[in-house]
Amino acid sequence: MDFKEKTNYKFEDLVEIMKFLRAPGGCPWDREQNHKSIRKNLIEETYEVIEAIDTDDKELLKEELGDVLLQVVFHAEMENEIGSFDIDDVCDGICKKLIIRHPHVFGNVQADTSDEALSSWDNVKMQTKSQKSQYEAMESVSKALPSLMRSTKIQQKAAKVGFDWKDVNGAFEKLTEEVSELKEAIDEKNYEHQTEELGDVLFSVVNVARFLKIDSEEALYKACDKFSERFRKVEILAKERNIDMSSATVKELDSLWEEVKIN
Repeated sequence: MDFKEKTNYKFEDLVEIMKFLRAPGGCPWDREQNHKSIRKNLIEETYEVIEAIDTDDKELLKEELGDVLLQVVFHAEMENEIGSFDIDDVCDGICKKLIIRHPHVFGNVQADTSDEALSSWDNVKMQTKSQKSQYEAMESVSKALPSLMRSTKIQQKAAKVGFDWKDVNGAFEKLTEEVSELKEAIDEKNYEHQTEELGDVLFSVVNVARFLKIDSEEALYKACDKFSERFRKVEILAKERNIDMSSATVKELDSLWEEVKIN
């Protein structure tokens, strides 16, 4: 296989480069890979795209989207080699899906708002996937999703058939109830019960977030950043006052934390 360098490359060039890398005489590492061996790469690259979006870094976003695109082409080429499908089949499938699921654009269904458009999408999705119940729709939510995100999607499916609180107050009362049950499980010193009740608390927190129209995954992300930044300031303050954090009392550390929190 002859490879010719270009000044500018297009999508079809990426496909050909991947074929070149996977062909005899190509890259030994690329040739050894399978879907499972590079599974985590797709996850990592996706999160790097998210980071580029969050930091509003256009150049980084362009680069990271390319890395995600590489993963798609990589997986498609593996299947092409065994005659299952190729990247054109992938493109054909998503184009057809977009057309079918947008009858309000490509058909005669009326949808004037975002909510109506999403409702139309969901209705078509259930029909094309032969889902006859909302439970089946719930089961179609990927179990590989981050659990906070999966919880939100499952709750949204339940809400579509009216299985939901009237407002955030009901969801918050349920959260309070679940916290009490977790406390009981802690007092019992039963690990399995504690795990179950902690899961219920987290699920209820997501429910409250959903009513507040807050992305629970994003809220926790920001909370992690806030904690890290405050901890950095606590370490600086402790060093300035010659306090050994490893031997300091909880009260001393909490005092530093509150001081940093106020400032």
